[in-house]
Amino acid sequence: MPTEPGSVALAHDYLLVMRGAERTFAEIAKCWPSSPINTLLHDPDAVAEGFAGREVHTSRLQRLGQRQGSFRYLLPFFPGAVEKLPVDSFETIVSSSSAFAHGVHPGPGALHVCYCHSPFRYAWFERDRAIAECPAPGRPLLRRTLKRIRAWDLEASHRVSHYVANSAITRERIKRIYGRDSEIIHPPVEVDRFSAATAEDYLLFVGQIVRHKRVEVAIEAAAIAGRPLKVVGEGPDLQRLRESHSGDDVEFLGAVSDQRLADLYARCAALVVPNIEEFGIAAVEAQAAGRPVVAVGRGGVTETVVDGRTGVLVAGEDAAALAEPLRDGFSRFDSKAIRANAERFSSASFRAKFSALVDSYKS
Repeated sequence: MPTEPGSVALAHDYLLVMRGAERTFAEIAKCWPSSPINTLLHDPDAVAEGFAGREVHTSRLQRLGQRQGSFRYLLPFFPGAVEKLPVDSFETIVSSSSAFAHGVHPGPGALHVCYCHSPFRYAWFERDRAIAECPAPGRPLLRRTLKRIRAWDLEASHRVSHYVANSAITRERIKRIYGRDSEIIHPPVEVDRFSAATAEDYLLFVGQIVRHKRVEVAIEAAAIAGRPLKVVGEGPDLQRLRESHSGDDVEFLGAVSDQRLADLYARCAALVVPNIEEFGIAAVEAQAAGRPVVAVGRGGVTETVVDGRTGVLVAGEDAAALAEPLRDGFSRFDSKAIRANAERFSSASFRAKFSALVDSYKS
């Protein structure tokens, strides 16, 4: 399609649900409000909050009608499909990628800036777990598919002019896997959605219910500490966890509205983060509601949680280590100081930093 001089095309892996990566991409898209969006798959109703009214181009895989619960079956076809997204006539491409979007094909001389949430985890550092979770008959095919994707992923990285990492751990992975340097700009959090309230006794987990989120570790840690736990989120592991912990003091809430989530944050004793996150938007959201975070002290939380002031960063990764600070009351934490720390990650601050960085690459 013909484009105006200096035109910008946007790209994201898939727009099927509004989670952290999609909320970040929604803020990126606000920086270029008239630019077209390119994505492999699009569920307009599921992401209307962030993308209603935007021009969205999808891959040919869209016609198959896959949604959040089934799109992974198309894994072998994503690399080829993303390369055909119509971005080659634009002078600047801004992609948002945790898997395939960085593999779009820019035209000659185009600038391609990729905001990287993580290199594709199932090809690089969650490969064994992905294979273990696959039914046994499909494992040989998945091994071959992930091997091909790794080779494609390395080649795709050469089509990126500049990477921007969402955290220090992602910057390290970009360097180790792709051999590329990157700037860090932390993801945006809608801190104004949250406010403090009187805390209750329950602990809170917020995230996708998949094995690498280590929800079972949070459940065990809460049980050791003698505190009830509320679990917010959906995913393939939800039913299994509900069945295996039916008699425990844990409540699985599934997906909840933004208003309900804000209320759950505001009234929890603390948010529990049992896994290593690249960034971890939930940890910032909890702090925006004035509540402390108890987390395994690696990854993104080391950049968002001030140990001893806005939460507790735990040296160990097992449930017993995580349970130790959960036994204590959290009255020593100042909700105003916690909230002030979260305000560093506001959406307005993110948009200003990111758009300025992209402009600097143009000059």
